[in-house]
Amino acid sequence: MNKPVNCRYFYGDYFRGKNKEECRLIAANQENQHPWKRSYCDSCPVPEILIASNTRELALEAKVAKRFLRGQIEVTFAVCTRHMVELSDPRYCPQCAAEQQALSGGDD
Repeated sequence: MNKPVNCRYFYGDYFRGKNKEECRLIAANQENQHPWKRSYCDSCPVPEILIASNTRELALEAKVAKRFLRGQIEVTFAVCTRHMVELSDPRYCPQCAAEQQALSGGDD
């Protein structure tokens, strides 16, 4: 039994006996070479990135990467859509950090 998935990109349709599950983040990437499996969600970094990021307006791209005969989700691209800045670390947007510092009084 798989543990529940708490991710905005996970989609599950179980109505009237259907058992359709997909990761819409992986499905949106047309260049993805490997098919998605439900077991990848158990070690996926995306939910943690969405929680830990200092920007709420985060757009991500990801792919399934094969490592040591196992697949895992790898974030390949991140953008803060508020400032239209490509982020090298999806957990930190420097412009959002500057705004948050200015709002909190900045000179501390």
